Amino acid sequence: MFAVDDILISDDLLEAPFACNLGACLGACCVHGTSGAPLEPEERAVLEDLLPRVRKHLTPEALVVIEREGVWEEIGPGEYATTCVGKGACVFVTYEGPVAKCALQKAYQAGRIDFPKPISCHLFPVRVESYGDLEVLNYERVPLCDSARTNGQRRGILLTDFLHEPLRRKYGEAWVQKFREACEERRAALNPSSQP
Repeated sequence: MFAVDDILISDDLLEAPFACNLGACLGACCVHGTSGAPLEPEERAVLEDLLPRVRKHLTPEALVVIEREGVWEEIGPGEYATTCVGKGACVFVTYEGPVAKCALQKAYQAGRIDFPKPISCHLFPVRVESYGDLEVLNYERVPLCDSARTNGQRRGILLTDFLHEPLRRKYGEAWVQKFREACEERRAALNPSSQP
C-alpha cells in the first residue's frame, strides 16, 4: 500500500494491464454482481433527475422494476446501489445486440446529459472503500475482466493509465498528478533492479 494525500492505494493497481474489451466481455460488469452499482449519496438524486431523459432507452423489464422500486435501493445501513432486474442487470442497462451498455453513458457521450455514469462504474474494477475520513482504492480482480487484462497487456495499457479520467473526475487533476508521481516512485521502490 502507498498513500496519496489521505487515500491509500493497493500496490496491485501498479502493474496491472487493463483496457476494456466490450467485444469479448459483452459488458458483463453491467449485468453480473451481487447488487447494482454502488452509489455516492448525492448520485441517488442525480439518477432520479436523469431518468426521464434516458427512460426511452431502458428495457421494458427495467421500467417495471423502476416503477415498483425506483432507480436505487439501500443495500446496507447508509449504502446504496442502483436497482437491478432480478439478480442481474442494472436498470440502466441498454443493449446493442448482445453487448450491455450504460444508457447514462450513451446519453452523456451524445451530449444529452452531463453525468457520465455512477463513479463506482467509471472506476471499475477499482473499488473505493471508506473508513471514516480514510479512503482505500483496491483492485477487484474478477474473471469477467480477463479479456480487459489481456487487451491491456497486448496494448501496453496499465490500469493506472486506463482509469485516468474517472480518477480525475473523483479526486481532481492535481490529485491525479500526485498519484502518477507516487505510482512511479512506488514502482521504483518495489522493483529497484528494473531502474536504469
